[in-house]
Amino acid sequence: MNFKKILIIIFLFNSIFTKSFSLEPSIFVQSTVNRASDILSKNIIKEEKINQLKIIAKETVDIKGVGFYSLGSARKNLNDNQKERYSKLFEDYFLKSFSSRLAEYTNPQIEVINKEVLNKNYTIVNSLLVATENRPEVKIDWRIYTKNPDNPLIRDLIIEGLSLARTQKEEFSSILNSNDGDINALFETLKEFSKN
Repeated sequence: MNFKKILIIIFLFNSIFTKSFSLEPSIFVQSTVNRASDILSKNIIKEEKINQLKIIAKETVDIKGVGFYSLGSARKNLNDNQKERYSKLFEDYFLKSFSSRLAEYTNPQIEVINKEVLNKNYTIVNSLLVATENRPEVKIDWRIYTKNPDNPLIRDLIIEGLSLARTQKEEFSSILNSNDGDINALFETLKEFSKN
């Protein structure tokens, strides 16, 4: 077999593997948690871990989708400039919140155990955070958005039955309700969080 044929076979194999990898939500989740675990087990400073975790989040989480879900019905009242500003503030808020919390773990071992295809747009991937001497086993379900099967994205984490996206939506709703629906109050809250 000549060199050119070998290159073609390698290219085809890589294309097939990449496509099947991206189509499979459970493999996507396991790969994502393995990447995060590798970073958390590195002997590097916390700030560097946070920076690397942010990169993973940008690649694997539908931050914009989560953000607008968290805004709830208030989204309908925003003009295009406000939506753009909110998306930027929410991304900064989300990345800081996500990465700083996760950076507290030294080496979380998460095992994917099952999946449930809800429809063509959503699959729930079930996993377990393995127990250690310091923490109990934790059930984590991942809501994966699969509208584009070549680019699955995380839309929510449900930890022991508690949806993080829904909890965040309730927090934002509370801020807006306490300020007569003024979106600028939420903007300020998100900005202050990201500064500290």
